[in-house]
Amino acid sequence: MNILILSAGTRNKVVQYFKKEAGAEGKIVATDCSTLAPAVYDADKFYLVSRITAPGYLEHILEICEKERIDGVFSLIDPELSILAKEKDKFLAIGTTPVISPYELVETCLDKYRMYHMLCEMQIPTGKCFVEKEAFYEAVEKGEISYPVFVKPVKGSASINISKAGSKEEIELLFRLYDDLMIQEYMDGQEYGADVYIDMISGKCTSIFVKKKLKMRAGETDKSVSFKDEKLFALIKEFVEECGFRGMIDIDIFEKNGTYYISEVNPRFGGGYPHAYACGVNMPKQVLENLAGRENPVTIGMYQESVCMMKYNEIAVRDMSGETILV
Repeated sequence: MNILILSAGTRNKVVQYFKKEAGAEGKIVATDCSTLAPAVYDADKFYLVSRITAPGYLEHILEICEKERIDGVFSLIDPELSILAKEKDKFLAIGTTPVISPYELVETCLDKYRMYHMLCEMQIPTGKCFVEKEAFYEAVEKGEISYPVFVKPVKGSASINISKAGSKEEIELLFRLYDDLMIQEYMDGQEYGADVYIDMISGKCTSIFVKKKLKMRAGETDKSVSFKDEKLFALIKEFVEECGFRGMIDIDIFEKNGTYYISEVNPRFGGGYPHAYACGVNMPKQVLENLAGRENPVTIGMYQESVCMMKYNEIAVRDMSGETILV
């Protein structure tokens, strides 16, 4: 089985996991727009590509898929997910299956305000959101929401330009500095992350791994501990199956006064997925099984509680003599 991992960046562990699960008969190919993306050197083969916004990018990726006889392709960055989902038929036409949820669902996930409305329509608890300042100020006056609040881009990732605001003056300043912002209720409860797999053939949720987030850094989970709750499993399973997600997704959740609130959904591997894999929640294997035409069994919650993940710094050193270095 041959797999193409797009925009591999620093996600060495994901590349390593797929290499292990694919075995000697498989081939893992990685791409990035930088020659200093450490994860690509863990792959069997690396292609330097342009940025995803450059003309001809999609055609280049399709050429790689044909040349390397790629069976399945997925991306590790948000901006590229829409491309894979929208152009899915072009990949399928050459024998490559994008491991991605449906296009409209991907677009909803990448638009936080759109996701907020979908969650409200599904009657799933979520923090209040506003894109109009005046509507927010009116809600404050009515006592429907209070400071502090989060101010963040409607479309964004990696916690870029996210601020905690404690007054109207701060909100006004942030809205002058940045475009396309939204105001979100500040959830001061316990934060959780869920790594979820939805079978691409059956549409059933087959794996859920929940971690209690202990410390965050640059928008990613830095330290966490495995956690189980059948109530939360049931909420996640119903949500992902009703929406029609496929493949791996990452969900941010808050718990406050005994109620779980879904905050954000990323239709890709989350940055904390290595914790799930170390606990035996093997999504790369599930991807390979689906690509081989086989459904996966349901194994929700089959992992040990109280296992901690602690990220720490590592470096990659490579002789680049005679090569063009692109950052």
